[in-house]
Amino acid sequence: MELIRSFTAAQFSEGLESWPFLDLGGKRPLFASPFGDVFLEAPDAIWYLDTVEGSLSRVWASAEELWSALKTDEGQDRYLLAGLAAAVDSQGLSPGDSEVYGFKIAPVIGGQIDPANVEVTDFVVSLNILGQIHGQVRNLPPRTKISGFTVDGGELAH
Repeated sequence: MELIRSFTAAQFSEGLESWPFLDLGGKRPLFASPFGDVFLEAPDAIWYLDTVEGSLSRVWASAEELWSALKTDEGQDRYLLAGLAAAVDSQGLSPGDSEVYGFKIAPVIGGQIDPANVEVTDFVVSLNILGQIHGQVRNLPPRTKISGFTVDGGELAH
């Protein structure tokens, strides 16, 4: 099981194009987690794009701090969802070269963070769709009932 997922600059660019509501300027993708969260390098720090929360955080001052954090069980569970990835991997689900684990129903719209809600999905498609979903729901009041959402011009029911 690979906890660090590598993708091309073009794949990162295409996947991140639906995240304009976050300040990604001046940040270069380094790698992704097994669930498609993106680690980005900037002159001032290493940033973490959390696709479950739809947030971008300045977490580490340097690459050395990042790697130190990811060598710990706590860091692997927090930033790579290693425990969940191991549970899914043990069930025989393993992403290919251009894939990551994804949630069948995104947690932001009510999906559970649970192995039963995980599938293998294309990295670019997953990252792009999650950006679109987070962009649509980010300013809604708490507990807003979502009856549907639009992805790339097509309506999907929830």
